[in-house]
Amino acid sequence: METLPNCPECQSTYTYDDGLMYVCPECAHEWSKEEEKITEIVKKDAFGNPLVDGDSVTVIKDLKVKGASQPIKQGTKVKNIRLVEGDHDIDCKVDGFGPMKLKSEFVKKL
Repeated sequence: METLPNCPECQSTYTYDDGLMYVCPECAHEWSKEEEKITEIVKKDAFGNPLVDGDSVTVIKDLKVKGASQPIKQGTKVKNIRLVEGDHDIDCKVDGFGPMKLKSEFVKKL
């Protein structure tokens, strides 16, 4: 059985195939199968600048870290980020903290 993609608008799992298009019955969004192949999620920083793998960013506010005695301070530079799916969409290494996942809404591209 073919697995159909979730709706890009509302993330509904009830999409169906309608010939050359996919259709979402919950929000009535329609998109082409070709569009599905080239769709790429674009991550943006807090100021709307697009982020790509390998970018360097700066933390724009103090971030509390579970299990750590101190937060990641505002202005901390993070080099060579990697974009991933999920709520915390940046995978990186922060000096003094080690491997970490950050939200793109709390960083600024350098």
